[in-house]
Amino acid sequence: MTTGKKMAIGGAIVASAAIFMAYRGASASWQYYLTADECIAEGASLAGRRLRVSGRIAAGTLVLEPDRSRVAFALEASGKNLKVVCAGPLPDKLAEGIAVLVEGRLDASGLLRGDKVLTRCASKYESRLPASVAQPPDGDPPSAPPEAAASRPETVSKLEGKP
Repeated sequence: MTTGKKMAIGGAIVASAAIFMAYRGASASWQYYLTADECIAEGASLAGRRLRVSGRIAAGTLVLEPDRSRVAFALEASGKNLKVVCAGPLPDKLAEGIAVLVEGRLDASGLLRGDKVLTRCASKYESRLPASVAQPPDGDPPSAPPEAAASRPETVSKLEGKP
């Protein structure tokens, strides 16, 4: 075998290993999250797998260690709650009733053992305008809602093209 062929085979092996490692590293971040309801419904098939589960912390379930090293709570679901235990760094704003995303593994008993908890702040991403005046997809500027225009006759007449 010539030196050129040996170098090509060695390069192909190194490139394949690098591509495989990049794929394995990135595939964890490609995973979308499940809701607490989906996690409970598919619990048997998800046991032992790494998961991201989204839900709201149920009232009366948050138990936080004094040194903030561990937390236990339940995520609200339709039929029953999903119990969660997390160890590691915890968000400062962790409280009952807030939306969280938990990363961890579901054990055979249905307990989600998390190693990361992220709080979600939906209010930052909600539109401040009512849906009736939200920006239409075609890019035209929003118009006033019908009830607001009806309460201002001068605006209605201007919109109709009357002086």
